[in-house]
Amino acid sequence: MLIYLPIAEISVNMFIILGMGAAIGFLSGLLGVGGGFLLTPLLIFAGIPPVAAVASVAPQIVASSASAALSYWRRNLIDIKLAAVLSVAGIAGTAIGIVVFQALVQVGQLDLIVALSYVLFLGTIGGLMVWESVKAMLAARAGQPAPLRRTGQHTWIHGLPFKMRFKRSRLYLSLIPLALLGIGIGMLGTLLGIGGGFLIVPALIYILRVPSKVVVGTSLVQIVASMTVATVLHSVSSQSVDIALAVILMIGGVIGAQFGARVGQSIRSDQLRALLGLLVLAVALRFLVGLVITPTERYGVTLLSGGGR
Repeated sequence: MLIYLPIAEISVNMFIILGMGAAIGFLSGLLGVGGGFLLTPLLIFAGIPPVAAVASVAPQIVASSASAALSYWRRNLIDIKLAAVLSVAGIAGTAIGIVVFQALVQVGQLDLIVALSYVLFLGTIGGLMVWESVKAMLAARAGQPAPLRRTGQHTWIHGLPFKMRFKRSRLYLSLIPLALLGIGIGMLGTLLGIGGGFLIVPALIYILRVPSKVVVGTSLVQIVASMTVATVLHSVSSQSVDIALAVILMIGGVIGAQFGARVGQSIRSDQLRALLGLLVLAVALRFLVGLVITPTERYGVTLLSGGGR
């Protein structure tokens, strides 16, 4: 069943897009990640223009993250004060990212920058995830205990100035690393169409020593805030959010997440991390191949406005 996407200006099979949303939703429920870093590349591979793909994934991330954040809030697993600081920084990063996004669209280099960023970014993250997972599985096979993840302890980062006390996380932490982290995630989310949960969660746990029990819920609040602003700014500045595409993705994601959550309960965490790492590496490799092979059509015409105006 073909459906016309007015902003992307392309006809697609609705069931294929629905299946993509369901597959990413399944992985989200299975692996505990937002999935934007996989969904955006899949849409691009399916022929959706990068401008529309990046912008249209944002509302899908908002919907799924808001639903999950509400669940964590009901269980009192969110550090509201920390989430507020990260959200303000994330919104600032989103605003910066929109400016860079628009500049890249105007000069016609958005496709290249997105592809290069995914190759470098996903290649590094995927490699580290696979390496850590393999070490954990080898240690488990040898009967060695898994290394402890210590939280609530201070490092040199906690000695930086402009400190604020976060009672829920039991930390007295400088605002500088929080601001840099929020701004960086906000910019990446706007430019690459990712929520950034798979980055901010490890950073909060391993670098800032935030207790694990409040990390996921706190990061979700930041993702909702920054990606909501990204959706609005994309809609206003370039009219590149394709609502039809976003709605189909959200429906598929909600359905797939339910199945993924059930399956994930029966799989070991190190195996899940290895699976995610391999998926990330596969996406990075696909982008790399697209960058080095000779295209079938050497020239193309693209609307630089990105909004189908």
